[in-house]
Amino acid sequence: MAPLIVYFSRAGENYVDGSIRELSVGNTEVAAKLLHQAVSGTLFRLEQKVPYSHSYRACVEQAKRDWQTGARPELAAWPEGGVAGYDPIYLAYPNYCGTLPMPVCTFLEHYDFSGKIICPLCTNEGSGMGRSAEDLARLCPGAVIGEGLSVRGAQAAQSGELIRRWAEGAPSKG
Repeated sequence: MAPLIVYFSRAGENYVDGSIRELSVGNTEVAAKLLHQAVSGTLFRLEQKVPYSHSYRACVEQAKRDWQTGARPELAAWPEGGVAGYDPIYLAYPNYCGTLPMPVCTFLEHYDFSGKIICPLCTNEGSGMGRSAEDLARLCPGAVIGEGLSVRGAQAAQSGELIRRWAEGAPSKG
């Protein structure tokens, strides 16, 4: 089976190396595209029907409110044919509130990942993966959760070799 790379990323104002900067491409998208170069497969971007604000501070407040209320923001699209024909599934996301962004939870709760291998890649500015791997396991019972990779967002563009080595070590059904 071919790999599927699903990612959630946000351009606009972002926290990078201690300050807020304007990004035309989000750090997680940069990392996901490097992962795609390493493993090929299908690349799919998770997008909300109503995106978070372009403003960093407003986005943080929206994401925090979604996390506190357990919101599941509606997605604009889903991978054609679902996830059945893919393994492993690489999941790339930024650390929001110490875990997965709520749009990623929307995606994960939509499918049955039993028997699937999910390999998480989390971009952040120093907070690591937080509890996202534990939450991923809780949301996807029956899935095999591979060792996660934490990528510093400010260094995403320079992380191609790190990402390639991580992907080479990812579990597979071989």
